[in-house]
Amino acid sequence: MPTVDTRASEAAPRLPDFPTFPVEAVERYRAAGLWGTRTIAQEFRAVASRFADREAVVDRERRLTYAELDANSDAIATGLLAAGLEVGDRVTLQAGNSVGTIELFYGLLKAGLVPVCTLQAHGHHEIDSIATTVGARAHAIDLSERADERSVFAEEVRERVASVVHLIQTSGGPSLLAGDDVLTLDELRLSPPHAVEAFLPEADGVGPDDLAVVQLSGGTSGTPKLIPRLHAEYWYNGIATAERWSVGPEDRIAHLIPIVHNAGVHAALWPAHSSGACLVLDSLARGLDVFRTVADEGVTGMLMASSLLDGADHPDLERAVSGLRWISLSGSAPTSRLFDRLSGWGVTVGQNFGMTEGIVLATPLDSSDQMRRHTVGTPISAYDEIRVVDPAEADRECATGEPGELLVRGPYTIRGYIGAPEHDALVFTPDGFYRTGDVVAAVEVDGVLAYRVEGRIKELINRGGEKVNAAEVESLLLEHPRVVSAAVVAMPDLRLGERGCAYVITDDGAPLTLDEVRTHFAAREVAKFKWPERVETRTELPRTAVGKIAKRLLAEEIAAVVANEGALVESEGAR
Repeated sequence: MPTVDTRASEAAPRLPDFPTFPVEAVERYRAAGLWGTRTIAQEFRAVASRFADREAVVDRERRLTYAELDANSDAIATGLLAAGLEVGDRVTLQAGNSVGTIELFYGLLKAGLVPVCTLQAHGHHEIDSIATTVGARAHAIDLSERADERSVFAEEVRERVASVVHLIQTSGGPSLLAGDDVLTLDELRLSPPHAVEAFLPEADGVGPDDLAVVQLSGGTSGTPKLIPRLHAEYWYNGIATAERWSVGPEDRIAHLIPIVHNAGVHAALWPAHSSGACLVLDSLARGLDVFRTVADEGVTGMLMASSLLDGADHPDLERAVSGLRWISLSGSAPTSRLFDRLSGWGVTVGQNFGMTEGIVLATPLDSSDQMRRHTVGTPISAYDEIRVVDPAEADRECATGEPGELLVRGPYTIRGYIGAPEHDALVFTPDGFYRTGDVVAAVEVDGVLAYRVEGRIKELINRGGEKVNAAEVESLLLEHPRVVSAAVVAMPDLRLGERGCAYVITDDGAPLTLDEVRTHFAAREVAKFKWPERVETRTELPRTAVGKIAKRLLAEEIAAVVANEGALVESEGAR
């Protein structure tokens, strides 16, 4: 364990401002019993005391009861503060799906530190910018895989970001990182537990309406926007989700995509741990073998991307799914084949639609087959407010069944991003509704208004759940010395839903190869999920009447090409 730094510590770099909820909204949500009066650390302690002997979290190697998770995260909180971190400091988190990640997450919250939830796939292009913007004092990284490469990366972050002092190794074993300011979970768990009461963050002014976690947007331009999630509203987000799926102490909730990002927190971590249920962790990076974990652990419910299940074939799939009480599908509407297949195994199949900025729509478990098959359901809170408007006609309210842009406001939907007032002015209405950029239609089903997702206004590519901003990728392509014009569009993909296709014009008219693009993006240390996966070189690109590149035509073109190639492959295979 590093020795305590007794030097006078520098004040943490100031976090950029972000809009908070209006006072009248806070009072309304609290009076209705939606927002509590405790921090997330206090909420978790209360649940842990009620369900002390029940399993709280398991992965392929470890399992902890609520009492053990509570004690371990107390020790981690003590160790983090004893090492010199201070209440309010931000910690960028690049962590995988493990028990250690959950221990650290609660340890950070108990210490009054703010986790900034980044992707493991992020490179310096993203991490350096995010860490600098939030003034991160520590960077936590999982070294359970590609340890040599990732340890070098972490040390480079410390060198390149002036505010980063500490590195935290979230995986077990001896430290693989260099320096006196390296912390490991194994060391932090040994922190003297008697000291934890002295570090209660609420004693230092942290309250239920303060910043708890920073999440990332899908990225509307440049690096992702920073999303402030507050203690009371974020915990309520999880409670409302748990109520929609009737999660209770006997449940075991699996999560197979990154747990510390918003879908993991609101749809798995908080629902499980606000209800006394067990959280079961594994990673789809291991492929479909994760279904063995789901089956062996007796999972009763989980959120899953439709595209990852459609066509999935694994010997443990039926055994895993037939043990579920429910499964909620997201990302794209399930095919009839997938819906019927899962229903035939005895599981209640529903749909879910949400975003890191807040709003969650989900089909109730007891709703009709029509609602669960053809819509993403209804808002999870009675206090969610939804408008569907025609953005081309001064926000005219759309009639039932008429597609329009989804605008939302409510008890867990943010009122602005961190340090982005100019962007906020574009995407939030004067009365606080968030313009999602998603196109939906309200339809009457089961006597209520449910919602059907029609598409997106924003040019985001949904690659297996990760949002790729076309404008950011285009900007990076234009840095290539041979590229004079670029347009990036989504092309259909059976496994991931969408992948990025780059249309480019080169200075000499010769084709730009995919290998050249990969080399270019690697040199700029861009996360691999953002790299174009197909390149089409043209001598000109179609344009609209006002001179803009007609990306809709390009998207239609590549969709037809991909469909034709798929048909050719299928017909050749048949022969």
